[in-house]
Amino acid sequence: MSVSTLIPAAFPALALAHFLALLSPGPDFFLIIGHAVRHRLRGSLFICLGIALGNALYICLAVSGWSVMRQMPAMYRLLELAGAAYLAWLGFLLLRASRKAATRKTTPSQHAPSQPSPNQTGSLATGHASPLSPGRQLLTGLGSALLNPKNAVFYLTLMTVILGPTATLPQQAFAGLWMTLLVFAWDAALAAAISLPGAQRALEKRIPLIEGLAGLTLASIALWLVLRPLFY
Repeated sequence: MSVSTLIPAAFPALALAHFLALLSPGPDFFLIIGHAVRHRLRGSLFICLGIALGNALYICLAVSGWSVMRQMPAMYRLLELAGAAYLAWLGFLLLRASRKAATRKTTPSQHAPSQPSPNQTGSLATGHASPLSPGRQLLTGLGSALLNPKNAVFYLTLMTVILGPTATLPQQAFAGLWMTLLVFAWDAALAAAISLPGAQRALEKRIPLIEGLAGLTLASIALWLVLRPLFY
């Protein structure tokens, strides 16, 4: 099997467009930041996997020629509103975690033990909240990716406009696998970078602020999705 059988001629353009899109911070970026800053890679790795799987599903739909989003604006709007509600909920959770951590810092208990309790061991000194289980992480990441209708339109555009109608199924599958693995690798690398000891020491006192900013950003994106029709 030759290389051209798997790699379409337009693959460099597709890979570049996809990578540049990853560089642009979106809801998934702030979701990962909000969890990795406190729970490190262990508490966010399956969120990254869920996001990648959500992207993979939209890629599969694009490969199959699914263009309902373009043909049914009402359906797109409903999915957009569902995504806004989900992002608002995730933002609320991060804001609540930030507020609790900030409260613990400013009003420490007079009866707090001098040594960290078992459920605080290995956590940062700003307070601890148990990370989501791998299953809940996976569902959180999957929901974030699937409830972002821009992913559907983005991948549909990449697969139909850039690759074009001449791309074979193996070539589309190769491109889809590449993009899925790149999404996971990029998000996991982001979480791993935040988990480095040096980064943790630098961020230790700023965790409530970062969580709060991430939560506020997600809530702001949700509000924009709701109000966007008023500006267009």
